[in-house]
Amino acid sequence: MKLDQYLKWMGWVGTGGEAKQHIQSGAVTVNGAIETRRGRQLVEGDQVVLGADSAVVGENVASTP
Repeated sequence: MKLDQYLKWMGWVGTGGEAKQHIQSGAVTVNGAIETRRGRQLVEGDQVVLGADSAVVGENVASTP
């Protein structure tokens, strides 16, 4: 799954445009590194973080305060 699609699937963003903004602004990290490619292909085990939201790909569990 691509990074922008994952953010939408997790419900962290409402639209692809919103996902694009967060990704291009450097607000998203994958495995601890800032990721600015919205087409980044995620694999099981990747840790994705957007603000206070964090999830590991394949675990289908998001942590939100």
